Formats: sequence, C-alpha cells, structure tokens
Amino acid sequence: MAAVLLSGIQKRFGAVQVIHGLDLHIQDGEFVALVGPSGCGKSTLLRLIAGLEAATHGRIHIGGRDVTDLDPKDRDIAMVFQNYALYPHMTVAANMGFSLEHRGRPRSEIDQRVRWAADLLGLAQLLARYPRQLSGGQRQRVAMGRAIVRDPQVFLFDEPLSNLDAKLRIVMRGEIKGLHQRLRTTTVYVTHDQVEAMTMADRIVVLNAGRVEQVGSPLELFDRPANRFVAGFIGSPAMNFIAGRCTPTGFAGAGVTWPLAPAAHPMHPGREAVCGVRPEHFEICLPGEGMAARVLLVEPLGSETQLSLRLGEAQVIALFHERLAMAPGDVLHLRPKEGAVHLFDAASGLRMDGASDAPR
Repeated sequence: MAAVLLSGIQKRFGAVQVIHGLDLHIQDGEFVALVGPSGCGKSTLLRLIAGLEAATHGRIHIGGRDVTDLDPKDRDIAMVFQNYALYPHMTVAANMGFSLEHRGRPRSEIDQRVRWAADLLGLAQLLARYPRQLSGGQRQRVAMGRAIVRDPQVFLFDEPLSNLDAKLRIVMRGEIKGLHQRLRTTTVYVTHDQVEAMTMADRIVVLNAGRVEQVGSPLELFDRPANRFVAGFIGSPAMNFIAGRCTPTGFAGAGVTWPLAPAAHPMHPGREAVCGVRPEHFEICLPGEGMAARVLLVEPLGSETQLSLRLGEAQVIALFHERLAMAPGDVLHLRPKEGAVHLFDAASGLRMDGASDAPR
C-alpha cells in the first residue's frame, strides 16, 4: 500500500489542455473516486497515474517514489478497465496469473496467489472456464482477480461497472467496497456515476474541465458543496436552483421568497445570488407557513413520491419519502426544511459564507 501524490499536473494533447495544474494527495489505504461530467479529464488523470499517458508538466509520486518518468510496469500499480481486457484464448486461471508468469514468478507461487484471489472473489469453481463462458459480472471479477494477484501498491479502476446492468452494478459495487475493506490497498476509482462514488469512496474528487472543484468525503460534498457546480453534480435527483437576490430577511427570486435565519445566513441585501434546495429537503406545510406549489407531474417510486412542481415562476423537483395521493393540477404548500437552503454567489458560483449545514 502507498500514498499517491500529484503535484502541479498538467496534460496537453496538442493545443488542447485537458488537465490544468492539478494537485492531489491520496492517503495510504484510501479509496478515492474521481467524478465529473464527460470530458472533464478524470480518465486522463487515471492514465497519468498509471503511466499510460505522460504528464506535460508536474510530478507523480507513489509510495514516496517519483514515478513520473517510469513505465507502467515499473510503477507497482494494477488497473481494471471498463472492457475487462481479458485474453479470450486463456482460461480464468491463466488470465489471472498471466502478469506473474510474465514476470517469471515460480509456478507454485502463481498457483497459490491465483487460488487465493479466486477464493476471495468467488471464482474457485470457474478457473478452468474461458471468458466467453462467463457472465459480465464474472468477467469483471476475473479482471479484478488479475489485478489482486499482483499485490500492487495501488489499484486503479476506470469505470469498471459501466458495462453491467443496473442490478449487477449494485452487487458489484458492494463487492469492490468489501474487497477494499479487506485488503486496504490504496484505490483510485473513476466513475461517471455519482451514486457509485457516494456509496463507495472515502473521499470524492469532483473534476470539471480539468480542474478540481472540491475534494471531500461524500457527506461533506453533499452537505456543504463549495460551489454551484458541485451542488448540482452531487445528489440525485439534482439540487433545485432559483436565481434571485438576497433580501434583508432572506432570499427572493422567480416569485419565490424564503425567510432565512440571520445566524445561519449573513444577510447581503441586494446581492445577486442563486438559491439551492435539494428535492428531498422540501416539506409539506399548512397554508401561510410556506409557498403554494402546483403539481405538474407525479412519479410514484414505491416507498417514495417524486413531484414536479410550479413554485412561483420556477419549476422544481420535490422528493418525499412517503406515498402521496397527488394528481397534476393539485396545489400543496411547501417550505425548505430548517437549515436546508444553500446560497451561491450569482457571478462566481461560490458558496456564500454562512450557507446552510445539513438539515436535521
């Protein structure tokens, strides 16, 4: 196991710069997820750590060793790819042991480590099969097993679950998380699915256009997003945003007015701002205690109900952890839960000082 330190990393492809002076410290044994929209540079950053791409500028250290100019095989890392990258003419056992065989390890050591990894991943009964005889989840386990047998300092995962169906993704993300808890190997995990990142990672790195927007634990990013981009990216359904201005008593915009406690929100009357409320942080109240909202769409989700609503001049999503007998055209009264309003500066998008903590 080892820490990973990225210092001033830049990457250009011709005239296009995709990573802009990035600094990141991943602790020994930590599980860190890289998330962000398509094209933000997360897979490129992973390939830079792996040595599959050369950094234009900056240094990369793994376990205190400068590996910036080393080949991938000399960095003591193992990578699990999106497409599994298994050899179709080799059995599961041969695929898992190939890297050790290529390095000239004794056959007895290879067999021992393959059996150990197969037992760990539930592959012991499949060692004689070929990739074509396996399901998608089994192939992904083989790819993970091939990485595990090498006992690397760092695991690198590049969207490993994107080819699996929704049910299997849930199963596999639990297995990867459990595997990390047993092995405690430093892990860097790239995903486009922020739910994967929230449920698996110790810390999340949110990237946007090759820059780090925020680094923190899943709950830190959810409860106290540093800016509007992070607020809108983390959380599903996404946070609702309403543009307006700060008032002496709170926020007003698009026909919506929310009174805010001065202790939680220092007032900046007249300052242009964007108000954010997560769908699950609305509550139904009596007339006079909140604002009237007209139902546009009802989406029953079993134990939950998701509503699209017209609130003033804005359209918002509200998610309630109960079944509601509502229909389009119905009117209900809403307010944000206490401590649930986030304020962002309209010009910079940055979180305004004193914006809310997590609602109770």
